[in-house]
Amino acid sequence: MLAFFNEISRTRGAWLLLLLSVLGFELCALYFQHVMNLAPCVMCIYERVAMAGVLVAAFIGLLAPQNGLIRWMGLLGWGVSAGYGLKLSIEHVGYQFPDPSDLFGATCDIFVSFPSWAPLNKWVPWMFEANGDCSKVVWQFFDLSMPQWLVIIFAAMLIVLAIVVLSQFFGKRRERRLF
Repeated sequence: MLAFFNEISRTRGAWLLLLLSVLGFELCALYFQHVMNLAPCVMCIYERVAMAGVLVAAFIGLLAPQNGLIRWMGLLGWGVSAGYGLKLSIEHVGYQFPDPSDLFGATCDIFVSFPSWAPLNKWVPWMFEANGDCSKVVWQFFDLSMPQWLVIIFAAMLIVLAIVVLSQFFGKRRERRLF
């Protein structure tokens, strides 16, 4: 199995599949926001940025998957972005379903805070401006809220990434020699 993942990680098709799946998630977020009129909260926007990081990593891997340096840059970007996305989505779930023993309750920021060198909410406000409430559950599917689904999605991304990274070390196909 590791040999299979090693082999496909060196093809553009696998990286394109990752890119298209992440693009699909981003388009779903925009559909929820602009068609269903569900206002994204600060955490939603940060999770969207993490997803965009996986998209950029997939694009990097797509450029030259046969080149080890490029492939590892894509894998590293994928891991950092998906790991950060998982952390954010777990935190977001905590805002929606707070621990009853927490007397003060955690809340998220009111406004997004991007670095001054990349004010995404100013550059692309239709995608990165937040005006929703992090603690409100505004959508559910199979009794799971959006951040709960994102926990599953980012965790699945990290599981697949772990298999692909392991395959880089242990998945080399060995040629059989008859003589």
